Amino acid sequence: MTQQNAESTVPEQHFYCYMVLCSNGAFYTGWTTDPERRVKIHNSGQGAAYTKIHCPVILAYVEELPSRHDAMLREIEIKKMSREKKRKMSENWLKNKESAIVFQTITEI
Repeated sequence: MTQQNAESTVPEQHFYCYMVLCSNGAFYTGWTTDPERRVKIHNSGQGAAYTKIHCPVILAYVEELPSRHDAMLREIEIKKMSREKKRKMSENWLKNKESAIVFQTITEI
């Protein structure tokens, strides 16, 4: 197998910074390669200690980044933000997500 063929068979890795809204109203921020899977882990009690005692959680924000390092740096940036700024980020993300779902539904008709 050539190097080019070997590279093309390796799945592309994606990195995300995410926020979940915990049952106590707090935002928890982390990074992952699969946000939906990570939320399931948090809700199963297998995630972070904080979300273990404040679940269920819902996905409130996701941002794709080019590398694990960038996702980790973004996590730190978001953790330093005020609750109000996190709330606005979440609100905007959810609005855009809803718009994308509506657009996809309309284009499928």
